[in-house]
Amino acid sequence: MFDIDLKGVRNKYEYEELVKVFLKPSEYRITVSSGREPDKNQLKRELYSSLSEWTGKRHEWGILTGVRPVKLAGELYEKQGGRQEAVDALVNEYYLSAEKAELIVSVYEYQRNVLKKPEEGSIGVYVGIPFCPTRCLYCSFTSYQAADSKILEYLAALFKEIEFAGHEMKEAGMKPETVYIGGGTPTVLCAADLERLLDHIKKHLDLSGVREFTVEAGRPDTVTPEKLKIIKGAGVTRISINPQSMHSRTLGHIGRAHTPEDAKEAFAAARNEGIGAINMDVIAGLPEEGEAEFADTVNQVIGLGADNVTVHTLAVKRASRLIDIDSGYHYKRGEDVREMLAAAREALSGAGYAPYYLYRQKHMAGGYENIGWCKPGTAGIYNIRIMEERQTIAAFGAGGITKVYYSGENRLQRIPNVSNYEIYTARIDEMVLRKREKLFVKGEEQC
Repeated sequence: MFDIDLKGVRNKYEYEELVKVFLKPSEYRITVSSGREPDKNQLKRELYSSLSEWTGKRHEWGILTGVRPVKLAGELYEKQGGRQEAVDALVNEYYLSAEKAELIVSVYEYQRNVLKKPEEGSIGVYVGIPFCPTRCLYCSFTSYQAADSKILEYLAALFKEIEFAGHEMKEAGMKPETVYIGGGTPTVLCAADLERLLDHIKKHLDLSGVREFTVEAGRPDTVTPEKLKIIKGAGVTRISINPQSMHSRTLGHIGRAHTPEDAKEAFAAARNEGIGAINMDVIAGLPEEGEAEFADTVNQVIGLGADNVTVHTLAVKRASRLIDIDSGYHYKRGEDVREMLAAAREALSGAGYAPYYLYRQKHMAGGYENIGWCKPGTAGIYNIRIMEERQTIAAFGAGGITKVYYSGENRLQRIPNVSNYEIYTARIDEMVLRKREKLFVKGEEQC
C-alpha cells in the first residue's frame, strides 16, 4: 500500500487522476494534511517522478490531468513563439511524450488554420434531449427512459426556454454560429415531435448566420428514413450515428439494443438523404472487447465512408454501472487502450483523416484521450468551439450548462440548468430567470 500525503492541497482529486494511471485503487491511499499551498505543477512533477520511480512506468500524458490539453498547447504556442517551442515546453515542463506533445500542437494548428476566431456577437447553441432507449453500462450522462407523456411535458418546457432566449438573443445582437442538438439521443423522439422541435428552433432562433447545424442520431436503432427526411428538410448539415462497436456481442454486453447492421443501414440512409457530414463514434476499451475487434470496428467505419470518426477512450465514471462491477477497470485496460488508439491513429491517418479536436475526461481507461478525426473540410465547428472556450455557448434543456464568455477578461461564467428532466420541467421559469439575469446582461462585453 502506497500512502501519499499531499501537504497544503485543498482538492486531492486532480492529483488522484495522476496516481490512478500508475496504481490500482487497492494499492494507494491519499491523505491531505495542513501546510503551505504548493505550486500545483511542481507538486505534480514531484508526484509523477516518484510514481514513475516506484512503478518503473512512464505515462504519455505526463502530469496533465485537465480536460483541454489543446487549449494549453495553444497558450504555449502563442507565449513561446512557435511550434517547436510549444512542443519543448510540453515535454520538459509537463512531461508529455514527444508524440502526445506533437499531437496536441498539430491539433491546435489545424484548428487555427481551418477555423478563425469567432465573429463578434456569434454564439453556439446547445439543445439537450435527455432521453435514450436504454442506458449503457458505462453511461454517466443525463439520460432517461421516459413515457411519451413525460417527453411531451419536457418539450413544452424546452420550447418555452428556447422562445424566451431566441427573443433576447435578437435584442442583444447574438447570432448562432452553430446549433447542436445532443442528449441523450435526440432521435429517440418520434418523427412528429422531432419535427416540432426543429420547427421551433427555426422559428425562434435567427439561423441566418449558422455555419453548422448538428443533430445527434447516436443510437442507430432510432434512425428512420422519415426522421432523416425531417432532419435534412430543417437544414441540418451534420449528424452523428454512433455504433460504438461493430460487434454484436459487445453491443449486447454494454446494453445497446442495435446491431452492426442497424448502424450500416442508418449510415446508408443518411448518406442517401444527402445530409452533408456524418460522424461516427467508436469506443476503445469496451468490456469483453480486444484489440482485434476494436481495429475491425475502426476499419468498418472507415469503409462506410464516415466524414468524421470520433475515437473515444472508455471513461468509467462514478455514476456508471460499470464502476460498481469493477472499480479498477480504468487501470486494467490501460495497456490495451494504448494499443487500440495507436491502431486507430494508423488506420485513420492512412485513410486521409486528420485529428481536429481532442479532449480528456476523468476516469478514462489508462488516462488516455478522445480524438475527433475528420476528412478535409468536415471538421465539427461546435466541437472545436466548446473546447477552446472563447465563445459564449447558450445551452437549453435539462443538464445544459450555458457558458458566457467575457472576451475583455478572457473568462467564462457558467449558468447551469438542473439535470433531472422532471425537475427542469417543474422549474422552467427559474431556468428562464437564470438566463435573464446572467446571460442577457446589458452593457457587459461578451463574445
